[in-house]
Amino acid sequence: MSEQDNTQAAPLSELLQIRRDKLTALRQEGRDPYVLTRFDVTAHSAEIVEQFAEREGQSVSLAGRILSKRDMGKAFFCDLLDGAGRIQLYLKVDDLGEEAFARFKRMDIGDIVGVTGTVFRTRRGEISVHGTAVTLLAKSLRPLPEKFHGLTDTDLRYRQRYVDLIMNPEVRRTFEVRSKVIRAIRAFLDARGYLEVETPVLSTVSGGATARPFVTHHNTLGLDMYLRIATELHLKRLIVGGFERVYEIGRLFRNEGMSVKHNPEFTTIEFYEAYQDCGGILALTEQMLAHVTSVVLGRRQVVYQGETVDLTLPWRRLSMAGAVKEYTGVDFLSFSTAEEAARAAASLGIEAQPGLSWGEWLYACFDRRVEDKLCQPTFITRHPVEVSPLAKRCADDPRLTDRFELFITGREFANAFSELNDPLDQRERFVRQAALRTAGDEEAGMMDEDFLTALEYGMPPTGGCGIGIDRLVMLLTDSPSIRDVLLFPTMKPVE
Repeated sequence: MSEQDNTQAAPLSELLQIRRDKLTALRQEGRDPYVLTRFDVTAHSAEIVEQFAEREGQSVSLAGRILSKRDMGKAFFCDLLDGAGRIQLYLKVDDLGEEAFARFKRMDIGDIVGVTGTVFRTRRGEISVHGTAVTLLAKSLRPLPEKFHGLTDTDLRYRQRYVDLIMNPEVRRTFEVRSKVIRAIRAFLDARGYLEVETPVLSTVSGGATARPFVTHHNTLGLDMYLRIATELHLKRLIVGGFERVYEIGRLFRNEGMSVKHNPEFTTIEFYEAYQDCGGILALTEQMLAHVTSVVLGRRQVVYQGETVDLTLPWRRLSMAGAVKEYTGVDFLSFSTAEEAARAAASLGIEAQPGLSWGEWLYACFDRRVEDKLCQPTFITRHPVEVSPLAKRCADDPRLTDRFELFITGREFANAFSELNDPLDQRERFVRQAALRTAGDEEAGMMDEDFLTALEYGMPPTGGCGIGIDRLVMLLTDSPSIRDVLLFPTMKPVE
């Protein structure tokens, strides 16, 4: 029977039954392992190793999970896993006493114990703890995966992340890096006067991005609500209210396909600065991401899936039309009509799609013929207005907007623009989005009258940016799938 089996619906395997029998015996002896509520920990494995010169000979108490036991007759060597790593324990019958030693001998790999002992180094030079007392803190009723092969089934690793974290130290390190990334971003923005805020996850209007939302229902109010697909519109309301620099780190939810790059819920940071434009936000973005990389990894070169990525500043800037011309030879700026753009796209093998505008054809060619070629950090600027409903138009070409996206390893990492603060222009773009939605486009935005009201009170010139935290962590940990950097990725239930 595998670890996935539902033990309540099927007979217990022999190994599972043996462990339950041990639990029964412990309870009959008055030693229920689930009764204890506290164990005073005075040291962790990593600090014992790092501070051995000061710790040698000291008495310490540490707690964790037994990962291995090596029976030497009247002594045991075993490995203990705590929150900081592994450390070896040495336990002798002479130190524990016959009864306590016999109890330890009956303990299983996976059991959680508290150990008190003295720090020392073995004859082979391994820093260890010479135990004088062992307390069973929690009984493990399921055996861990076999130690030499660990938990290798990818699907099972994602479903049982708790076992994955026990068996695979590199997985623990990935999520330690994730935590460091978020701390470094916060510190960077806090030091520049940004205020961290929280905005609603539930809303009666879905907007701020082009994506299909999750729909839920509020029983008391008797109306449908949406899980947010972006934090943008609420954060810009705060700019209207007088906060000049704000950011939010949080979960977004998009009811879309799943892949190595996409999960239905994911984490972003969005930040907005009044009296700033897209150029200033671009400079801040590259400074922040390069800084975070240096803080977390200690360098600005990373290897992702065999490809070296150099995050040394400055990063390349390239307009969308310029990128299409460079990689395909087609100059969209030389076209004035949608028909000319459609013929050019057809020459690149882009299938015909009726009704697309010049800007939509430009974006389609970039998306399908250029994006995946942008391995080194590249800012793509000047996006078509049709795909940028919340961005200001470029003064020299109203077909385009003052917007950039950052691409690394062929993937989008950031999206930013000089925010549209003209309420009349914004209304027209909302009307167009609403018409697309009425026509069946479930990813198109909705009319947000309250946001328009906020703009009518006046929003100063503002620059804003959204960055995908998960993709950044993937890059810095060389993780091929977004599921590798989410503690609990969305999974289809086991039938």
